[in-house]
Amino acid sequence: QVQLVESGGGLVQAGGSLRLSCGASGRSFNWYVMGWFRQAPGKEREFVTAISSSGGSVYIADSVKGRFTISRDNAKNTVYLQMNSLKPEDTAVYYCAARLGTMISVREYEYDYWGQGTQVTVSS
Repeated sequence: QVQLVESGGGLVQAGGSLRLSCGASGRSFNWYVMGWFRQAPGKEREFVTAISSSGGSVYIADSVKGRFTISRDNAKNTVYLQMNSLKPEDTAVYYCAARLGTMISVREYEYDYWGQGTQVTVSS
């Protein structure tokens, strides 16, 4: 069992930055691919980015490429999402998720554990 807790969300003006954190407890953090997803009001949850268990591979959605960066610190059992140049369309609840194994996936049903989400609101 893995418990995930996100933090760092909030209200920011367009063009600003936020850094989300997701702390994990439970089984070995470095066994898991870690992903970030988001869900905007009235929309389905969508993939944002993910990082392999070792941190050596990253995949990122085109919508945030060049603005968002994922990283992880396996010693701290934490994954981060650095969000720069934020836009109003980035407004959503952001979720971190853990997938046992080494292969990155963009499919939410392939993730085994989820956090409760943190709200990010970008004002224009």
